[in-house]
Amino acid sequence: MRFPAAVAWVALGGAIGTYARVAVTEAFAPALAVTLAVNVLGAFLLGALVTGFEGGGNRDGGRRRQRARLLLGTGFCGGFTTYSLIALQAATLARSGDGSAALAYCVVTLVLGAVATALGVVLAAWARNRARDRAPGAA
Repeated sequence: MRFPAAVAWVALGGAIGTYARVAVTEAFAPALAVTLAVNVLGAFLLGALVTGFEGGGNRDGGRRRQRARLLLGTGFCGGFTTYSLIALQAATLARSGDGSAALAYCVVTLVLGAVATALGVVLAAWARNRARDRAPGAA
């Protein structure tokens, strides 16, 4: 895939992901819990997408997977999650004198994000293997 096309797929996905995040945060009061939930959900989706788009296949299938990965993984999930807002919220907590809450917020976000990513990877791998085993001609 050529560089301008790859950038276009990422930009389109990023715009949609950013819009989705703004819609979620405006639907609920902008709060630490909403930011945490958005980032954990984005981490889960990214883990599942990256695993779901793995694999061989023919040349056209590989290109489609590459475009989908750029659009949904790098673009959408990149725009949907907002680790910069975590830094801003943690800095706000720390400036208000609640440094331990700021640190806890960062640690909880990172740990839950890692766990969500692992769950997404495991779930997508399980679904892919199950679909492969049920495909016609599978032994």
